[in-house]
Amino acid sequence: MGSWNSTEMEVISSVFGWIAFCAWSISFYPQVILNFKRKSVVGLNFDFVVLNLTKHSSYLIYNASVFFSSAVQRQYHQKYGFDEMIPVAANDVAFSIHAVVLTAFTLFQIAIYDRGGQKVSKTSISILSVAWLTVIICVFIAIPNHSWLWLVSCFSTLQVVMTVIKYIPQAVMNFQRKSTVGFSIGNILLDLVGGLANYGQMAVQSIDQNSWVNFYGNIGKTLLSLVSIFFDLLFILQHYVLYPAQKTVISPSPDLLSQEPLVTSSEDA
Repeated sequence: MGSWNSTEMEVISSVFGWIAFCAWSISFYPQVILNFKRKSVVGLNFDFVVLNLTKHSSYLIYNASVFFSSAVQRQYHQKYGFDEMIPVAANDVAFSIHAVVLTAFTLFQIAIYDRGGQKVSKTSISILSVAWLTVIICVFIAIPNHSWLWLVSCFSTLQVVMTVIKYIPQAVMNFQRKSTVGFSIGNILLDLVGGLANYGQMAVQSIDQNSWVNFYGNIGKTLLSLVSIFFDLLFILQHYVLYPAQKTVISPSPDLLSQEPLVTSSEDA
């Protein structure tokens, strides 16, 4: 099993990793808090949430399998070399667990708060049905040959596909409403920080090992960050440039206006 060549690089990688973990983990809370304050989920696309749950669930399965399974790790080293480090760290597993819990809680908020007539689309339901049916087929294909690394790679591919798809409904909804009200920009800003820190962690590990297999050996993590950064920038553009929130102008109270004299006396002049 590969090990670090530089203690300094190991420390820097850990710092980047935990920055990504903290930013990504905290990113779930602005939307949850916004929903709680408004007692409404109007403006938050439900397709985005249910696709996000599938994405994080599949990512958790991949991370936990690579990090804890000796069989998966053995097949990884046989494919990429025994000197290579596994591409999943403890913070990846911790993040995935936290993400599944918080996304499920957001779904709970959708169930109890004002939805304004919004609902999960039939298109998303169809996509999810096909996705999990495909995963089941992959399981039956992998079992006879014990192709565990290939199987967990299928889950990695699924989470990448879900990452690409999940953002589209929210971006389209913002475009149609010409507004991002109800969709927390705090979530997006923290997600962007996490994506950049994640790339930093992978780059540091690759520099230390003098090998870039960390990127193409964990293509799911690589594409995850790239796609997330692209959509984060799109949402930032929508929120601050294309559809900025309108500032509400507070008019004077009619009662106060009625108390003001129409004509000022000479004594007041």
